Amino acid sequence: MTRPQVVVIGSGAGGAAFAWALAAAGVQVQILEAGPRYNPLKDYLLASEHWEQQIFPEKVPISGRQTHAPLQVLEDRWSDLRSWNHLRGHTLKSDRRSFLSYSHVVGVGGSTLHFTGETHRMHPAAMKMRSRFGVAADWPFDYAELEPYYVAAERLIGVAGPADPGIRTRSAPYPLPAHKLSYASQKLGEGFSSLGLSWGANSVASLSEPYDGRPPCNYCGNCTRGCPRLDKGTADLTFIAKAVASGNCTVTPGAYVLRLLTGKDDRIKSVVYGSTHGQHRVEADYFAVACGAVESPRLLLNSSPAGSADGLANESGLIGKNFMETLFWVSGGLHPEPLGSHRGLPSDAICWDFNAPDSIPGVIGGCRFSPGTAEADLVGPINYARRVTGGWGRTHKVKMREQFGRMLSIGGIGENLPNEKSFIDLDKGEKDAFGLPKARIHSHLPDSEIERLDFIAKTCRRILKASGVPKLIEEYGTYDGFNTTHVFGTCRMGTDPKTSVVDASCRSHRWRNLLLTDASVFPSSGGGESPSLTINAIALRAARKLMESM
Repeated sequence: MTRPQVVVIGSGAGGAAFAWALAAAGVQVQILEAGPRYNPLKDYLLASEHWEQQIFPEKVPISGRQTHAPLQVLEDRWSDLRSWNHLRGHTLKSDRRSFLSYSHVVGVGGSTLHFTGETHRMHPAAMKMRSRFGVAADWPFDYAELEPYYVAAERLIGVAGPADPGIRTRSAPYPLPAHKLSYASQKLGEGFSSLGLSWGANSVASLSEPYDGRPPCNYCGNCTRGCPRLDKGTADLTFIAKAVASGNCTVTPGAYVLRLLTGKDDRIKSVVYGSTHGQHRVEADYFAVACGAVESPRLLLNSSPAGSADGLANESGLIGKNFMETLFWVSGGLHPEPLGSHRGLPSDAICWDFNAPDSIPGVIGGCRFSPGTAEADLVGPINYARRVTGGWGRTHKVKMREQFGRMLSIGGIGENLPNEKSFIDLDKGEKDAFGLPKARIHSHLPDSEIERLDFIAKTCRRILKASGVPKLIEEYGTYDGFNTTHVFGTCRMGTDPKTSVVDASCRSHRWRNLLLTDASVFPSSGGGESPSLTINAIALRAARKLMESM
């Protein structure tokens, strides 16, 4: 390929889906990815004796990629929301909220490489938060408009899900049947049932049957460490592989994009990226930014056109604003039965009862509940020794044999509404290897978010008790520690150029050949839904709208 028609910056859920849709239609696409390729058969070390000591094999370390502003002071009235462990007490000792991690992957496939595979559609009501509840912003289209693109993404990935769609109406069934619940999840189900709550199979991008040349899941429970079996529907194995196979897409790994350059008539002319071989410039007809809700605003703010200090596409002044993070809580304890809870899909089941924006009494914004044992990394003996069993010598060995596989954890994820104290800007005092300011994360949880988190925590405790867990031994969550995976909202989409960055087709209101195709465009976060499938869907829709106008 000489000159691409479209350059896509980033190869995660949004960039990969966008590139595939265009390439499959014959459009020449080049993907620029800051990170390297991963070889699942060599890089993911689940067959190694040291598998438990490495969460995910980061080829590009994420620590220090961004900076953060000071976080809020913790209050005594929310002391029940402090993270703790029965062996160590409070796990975060500061009287301020601690910055732990913006957890993401820099590599071909992005953060899908280490996700647990949950593939959720947005609750339809969560797309109308402003008009219905007076908070956040409305999506510029409704659920019905996005539904065909959900179907297309699910088919390409190979999503396994339940027959009953619930409130999320479907025009076609899931491509694969739902996974059977693990024994540990069945035990949780007994607790949910006794409380009058629903509990059923989750929709996941882990194959329940052979599909598209890939084998089914073996239920090792280690999705977050990378899947060497190739059954998890990561972006590199699905959208990107098929885009490249079309002959119309090339992937350039190790291409660290520095800035976008503007030309005449409010159009982007080229992109500049750095690599181990120096700096390079690529011209194209269209450019799509899909670096995520932290790095996408950073790139735009670092790409100010001549005569402007406000950043590219920032006519509304909203780039970096409306930052939304992951609001979560996990409670865990030892069950009296040997559950084998280290086995099974991390999130094979789910409860949607409190997912609607008005489903939590006295609080706007919903949440969901799902198993938390594997995501708490209680799938191997080392963490049992460190966090569960304690002790030393023979007594420790006896207790380890008794307790391993009996931890039962439940987790909740909730809506995160935007507020003026949560945003992304540039840290002029911290620069990367190319001399550009790093992204700086500002995070604040107002009382509305903490009240929702309090509801999640109390519900988790009730569920565990009803499931037969006599005593909690560990809890942790968002209140005292910023530790986020899902980030949204910093380049909001909308119909009014004064209150949004991109339009309903994910195009800049001013720069007509510039698009954003990641979760930065989300007007609201949803009530705990995992965002990757919605990112896929909006990217597929954006590609279709672009091709209609090309």
